[in-house]
Amino acid sequence: MDNEKKRGNYVFYISLFFVIFIVAWGIFFSNSFTKLVNNIFRFLTNRFGWLYLIAMFSFVLFAIYLAFSKYGNIKLGPDNSEPEFSNLSWFGMLFGAGMGIGLVFWGVAEPLSHFANPPLGIEPGSTNAMSFSMKSSFMHWGIHPWANYSVIGLALAYMQFRKERPGLISSIFIPLIGEERAKGALGKFIDISAVFATVAGVATSLGLGTLQINSGLDYLFGIPVNIFVQIIIISVITLIFIWTAVSGIEKGIKILGDLNLVLATILLVLVILLGPTLKIVNMFISSLGNYLQYFIEDSLSINAFEDNTWLNTWRIFYWSWWIAWAPFVGTFIARISKGRTIREFIIGVTLVPALVSLVWFAAFGTMGLNYGRNIDLTQLRDIVSTPSIALFEVFKHYPLTSILSIITIFLLCTFFITSANSATFVLSMLTSNGNLNPSNKKKVLWGLIQSLLAIALLLSGGLAALQTASIVAAFPFIFIMIFSIVSIIKSLREEKTDKV
Repeated sequence: MDNEKKRGNYVFYISLFFVIFIVAWGIFFSNSFTKLVNNIFRFLTNRFGWLYLIAMFSFVLFAIYLAFSKYGNIKLGPDNSEPEFSNLSWFGMLFGAGMGIGLVFWGVAEPLSHFANPPLGIEPGSTNAMSFSMKSSFMHWGIHPWANYSVIGLALAYMQFRKERPGLISSIFIPLIGEERAKGALGKFIDISAVFATVAGVATSLGLGTLQINSGLDYLFGIPVNIFVQIIIISVITLIFIWTAVSGIEKGIKILGDLNLVLATILLVLVILLGPTLKIVNMFISSLGNYLQYFIEDSLSINAFEDNTWLNTWRIFYWSWWIAWAPFVGTFIARISKGRTIREFIIGVTLVPALVSLVWFAAFGTMGLNYGRNIDLTQLRDIVSTPSIALFEVFKHYPLTSILSIITIFLLCTFFITSANSATFVLSMLTSNGNLNPSNKKKVLWGLIQSLLAIALLLSGGLAALQTASIVAAFPFIFIMIFSIVSIIKSLREEKTDKV
């Protein structure tokens, strides 16, 4: 037990030191930090864009294969285990942790961005640009990111609940490298990488969420957009998410997940009813058809001789960002999925949230495009240059503007809290040797670190740089996830063989 505790402390202290070092560099030497991470990111996207495309497509194929394979009925836990949470509560928690705040932030802003600034060969503001904008949004927020989450989530849930191993990313590799090596230097490196990717990714999202909440409060109540207001927003929400994290999954996090579902459903229904309803329905059907028709082509599309600027800026950036989030979201999804079958897990984690995301983008994207096609292209580009205000700007031109905006701000706050407390729980697990019920002391500490980090980055203007840094740091996770597929298949085959 002492060795296990010492191992957890190693991961904790090294991770903490590494995070503080990177953040201090980003704050006090922001120019050199930004230049370095941008150069590395450009190198990775230019040289290895093909690898991101192949990796993400392989995750989709793996998820489909596993769901319909002979392994689909294997439970993530003992054969007699049952799910801890209802389907709705389970879905609410995994959806809120996975991308909830991103849907609100980008639901209007991304389709409008592609509409105003499509790749070369497509006329900005044209019908083709409109069709392209929705197909691309569907691709970025559809099956791919959730299949990516399912790889780590499934492998970890299988190892920790069925094989009774610690809830650590390194545990996934026990079937490949053995338990001793998984506990050694290689395992520690994997777990420390997961901690950094989680801290950097969530702190960046907290900063972006704060900016959008501030924009909404400015629009509704004239509260100024400045760092003082943003610090107050983060401070208040920090108190709430640390309290819910300390309350545990069964109480605080589950209740918030349920609340997210209710608020998101209300907002989505209102947008469909108050917006251009028929256009939304037609756009969903048309975009779904385009998405499915070109699914394989778009999954692997990269220019050999022509410019890949748009691809690197959007698709490769998204794929690398989802991979950066995989350790955090995968670990949290694994923690709440005990007792479900592999088939149930894959369908619940991949297909259901992907479909909801597509409906969301069809509703909000069509509302935004319906407004964007009737204004000057220069004005449209001004709006999309500041994504945090795009949604509120579009709401101005539809009925019940204030009600829509108020619900949006509440939803941003609840998604904000859900992501933060989920991350707090995961960070505490990863730095407590995979303890499924880590100490409140660690939860409070990691909660404060995330919030202080977000504030520091807002003060220094380093949010974008840290986001890029987390993506750069997550590059090794491409290989970690590919080998995790090999590991889980090996373990499943051995289990089936043992039962014959």
